[in-house]
Amino acid sequence: MDIAEDTPLSLAATLEADYDHIVRQDIEDFRLQIRRLRAGEINEDQFRPYRLRRGIYSQRQAGVQMIRTKIPGGTMTAAQMRQLARIADEYGGGKGHLTTRQNMQYHFVPLEKVPEVLELLADVRLTTREACYNTVRNVTGDPMAGLLPGELFDVRPYARQAAFAFLHKELTDSLPRKFKIAFSGYPEDRMVGAVHDVGLTAAVRGDQRGFRVVIGGGLGPMPAEAHLLDEFLPVENLVPRIEAVIRMFNKHGNRQNKNKARLKFVLKERGWDWVKATIEAEYQDIQAHGGIAALETVPEGFGGFVPAPPPLGTGDLLPVVDRTPDAEFDRWLETNVHQQRQPGYAAVTAVIPQGNLTGDQMRGLARIAEDAGDGMLRVTIVQNLVLGFIPVSHLKRVYAALKLIGLNRAGANEIDDIVTCPGAYSCNLALTKTMNLGAALAGVVKNHPDKAVRKLSIKASGCPNACGHHWIGDIGFYGNARKIDGKEVPYYQMLLGGGYDAGGIMRFALAVQSIPARLAPEAVQRVIDHYGSNRAAGESFREFVLRHKVEFFRQLTADLAKPIEMFPEIYKDWGDEEAFSLQLGRGECAA
Repeated sequence: MDIAEDTPLSLAATLEADYDHIVRQDIEDFRLQIRRLRAGEINEDQFRPYRLRRGIYSQRQAGVQMIRTKIPGGTMTAAQMRQLARIADEYGGGKGHLTTRQNMQYHFVPLEKVPEVLELLADVRLTTREACYNTVRNVTGDPMAGLLPGELFDVRPYARQAAFAFLHKELTDSLPRKFKIAFSGYPEDRMVGAVHDVGLTAAVRGDQRGFRVVIGGGLGPMPAEAHLLDEFLPVENLVPRIEAVIRMFNKHGNRQNKNKARLKFVLKERGWDWVKATIEAEYQDIQAHGGIAALETVPEGFGGFVPAPPPLGTGDLLPVVDRTPDAEFDRWLETNVHQQRQPGYAAVTAVIPQGNLTGDQMRGLARIAEDAGDGMLRVTIVQNLVLGFIPVSHLKRVYAALKLIGLNRAGANEIDDIVTCPGAYSCNLALTKTMNLGAALAGVVKNHPDKAVRKLSIKASGCPNACGHHWIGDIGFYGNARKIDGKEVPYYQMLLGGGYDAGGIMRFALAVQSIPARLAPEAVQRVIDHYGSNRAAGESFREFVLRHKVEFFRQLTADLAKPIEMFPEIYKDWGDEEAFSLQLGRGECAA
């Protein structure tokens, strides 16, 4: 049962009216601040917190903004996706970008147009509020929630509850640093909670639902694995327990040095025993005197919540196809389709190359979700989309419908399904254009004949801040730069062996060395060729890397790291015609 099902209608209506009023007033306040900025009443530094709290980043291109839209729990309705498509077409140059935090980002939006975008989002109960800045960021949730065998329980209602509880609150919109929460409903940590400030994995004791809670994880330039706070936290204590962690962080996080301001640094500097005792004291204070309300409902549309789920699609509008053998379709079935725990239905993953979608593709996905599924779209943390409740009998027709919008690619979660951040395409902090590197790497590894190689992951970021999760990929890259003979050359630091080990412990990738951007595909080719030819039976990629040691891989790629012969393209980043030039603006993405 959804925790919102028994809410009285009058209470729900009051909640929705109050929420809508808060959201609309917030948009008007932002309009006012834009007018004050333009009138010279406030300067850019004074305006920045107003902008960032509302998910609006400056770009390296002057005069335009990046808008980050939160998708709480990673679930949205088809109607919301169509609205995102409209915004892409009218304000985002026809494009949107899915992130590793289940957000949708738009780029190159003039500041004066931003309130119009916020209004359109509010019309369908989406928001950008606290998608940036020192806040509780978008709360992420398992995209396979409610679908697959082995799930302990559906975490979506609890992810929505936490996301709504900590939105628009004084405590949570001006923290020492950003704060990230993730929910997983399966025994394994599918949402990499180990690298979150709070990671929650479903647990059951008898007939009691709860969560295994870890805290203090994070990536960035100095990654850290989370510590176990609670082996079992009953679901009714969810919001106050998280609030206790946030209170401790708010009081004791480093506000003087943002490079040491994340929760993981409080653990490092204060020690685990002190942190745990302080959280417990805050928790007892909340239990005694009250704290942020843990409402048992959210407004309709928030986190994709619908009080009465629509009927499942009939598939009547899907393309009609023949039943002749199709090798591409068979490969897609193998990699992109999972049988649901509900008999006769399947969950379908649409591979979204590096998270980039056009408005037409968004509308096409919304149409398929309604025509053939449950009317929902689920964003994954590897920048793909999942369609649930697709009748098995309709799979070939859904494949044909995806093909019409260019999203029928096989290989979901395989080596060529590469995760990247936008990089220097728009970000002030990025050194390199990561998405172009991703496309180049995909061309090298696509359709690799070795199944063990195909199971590997590649994750890349345009700078050390790890928006592309490079520390937890089998193969990771992050952008840097060097000068050779007085000329700037784009480089990437290559890392190997990240992710969970056989014991379920998060292991961060090992740094090998920096490789020129143009030679990174060759470096990957050498690594996977060696792995394919020399791995031991049953040996994981990390075990293989540890057995050979970092020095071996440095030697394997040494001639690439310091090329003897230069060529014109080496001075250019992937996708560029002009010579590379290191250009950095004021960092906000990590702010």
